[in-house]
Amino acid sequence: MKHTNKIFFCIMVLAIIIAPALSVAKTPMVPSSFAKLAQDAKPGVVNIQTVKTIKGGGRVFNHFFGQPFGGNKNPFDDFFNQGPQNRKEKSLGSGFIISKDGYIVTNNHVIKDADQIKVILHDKTEYDAKVIGTDPMTDLALIKIKGEALVPLKFGSSTQTKVGSWVVAIGSPFGLEQTVTAGIVSAKGRILGSGPYDDFIQTDASINPGNSGGPLLNLDGEVIGINTAIIRSGQGIGFAIPSDLATDVIDQLTDQQSVSRGWMGVAIQNVTKELGQYYNIKETKGVYIAKVYEGDPADEAGIKVGDVIIKINDKNIESSRDLSLIVAKSGVGEKINVQLIRNGKKKSIKVKLGKRPDNNPDTIAGRNGYDLFGFKFKEMDSQIAQKFGYPANINGLVVLDMEPDSQAASTIVRHGDLLMEINHEKVSTIQEYQRILKNIDKGKTVQLLFRRGNSHVFVMRFEKP
Repeated sequence: MKHTNKIFFCIMVLAIIIAPALSVAKTPMVPSSFAKLAQDAKPGVVNIQTVKTIKGGGRVFNHFFGQPFGGNKNPFDDFFNQGPQNRKEKSLGSGFIISKDGYIVTNNHVIKDADQIKVILHDKTEYDAKVIGTDPMTDLALIKIKGEALVPLKFGSSTQTKVGSWVVAIGSPFGLEQTVTAGIVSAKGRILGSGPYDDFIQTDASINPGNSGGPLLNLDGEVIGINTAIIRSGQGIGFAIPSDLATDVIDQLTDQQSVSRGWMGVAIQNVTKELGQYYNIKETKGVYIAKVYEGDPADEAGIKVGDVIIKINDKNIESSRDLSLIVAKSGVGEKINVQLIRNGKKKSIKVKLGKRPDNNPDTIAGRNGYDLFGFKFKEMDSQIAQKFGYPANINGLVVLDMEPDSQAASTIVRHGDLLMEINHEKVSTIQEYQRILKNIDKGKTVQLLFRRGNSHVFVMRFEKP
């Protein structure tokens, strides 16, 4: 009997030791291998090489051969300007095939302003590509090659992808083609300040320059994101455009070579605690209407400055991003039901959406405060006038900065120059500048009259993008 008890005791001990191991084995923490996934996906991933012409000598050229101290025109300018004014710049990126007849998805910034686009497949076959359509708002582009026996990748659902899920990135970091890296989804819904439709997937799968436009895949080999951005100071942090946002854009680019979005015509901001108290809102949720643009859908429907939008079509609006995404996904001409709070009371208004203009007051400032041409301006005041030696009573917009690789950066304009007129119309405020620029058609010439120092005046000509 004692012998039997000992055997039973030993079995129980073994069960206690083995059971946790068996439980862990049912949920493996790391996939045994990514080899099969990589092998199947590689034929659908491409390397993209572009060549573009950079006009002018660039910022370094202008710094050394411009007029660093203001004053009259340098008599040697004409001599120096006879040198090379344009230069060719090569860049690398990634993309992935979405159809057997050669449609390829990549980032807009990969192929923007390119004179030549070359696509290289996994087997080193090369093709020239043409641009079908681009969407700078989401940084997506659709290009096409005339290939044979192409292997497309399939889209998966970014919405159903959970934080902590394993993902694989394939691309050409630093020109190293067909590089495979793995990691997890670190977060979703990240806002980077790059545009009104920020909704990035954050991942720790290694992404570097050259990965842009490549796929972020789930373990089923489906594309759940398009690798787009990195934080240079943060190693191991990358960002991808969600597939569920991208597919609608890609479908429109395929069908009509452009993207149409719903448009209300309002400037918005999140509701702060102070705004919530002021407008008698119990929770700091909703979107505050800071401005209503005259003649646009919201204005015609009766929405006013100070209204706080809390719902659209029974969907709660908790932030300005929520409103931007819902309106953008709605069709042009569609009527939406807007629930808002006005003077402490709830109100419902029907708004018939218009088409979001290519250049409107909300987007005309461009990314991070830069305008369409790459200038960052500030309205003249007495302190700025004194700093740069301008008369105290002068009006205009002072150049604070120029975005690298922009049209502005390739001109002789410098920090501290004063914009006085646009197409012969005087400007003294940012609003005036935006209004005039908005009324100029795409592709038309824009003339900016600048002043430098006490006497030097010059004109810069641009084509409105």
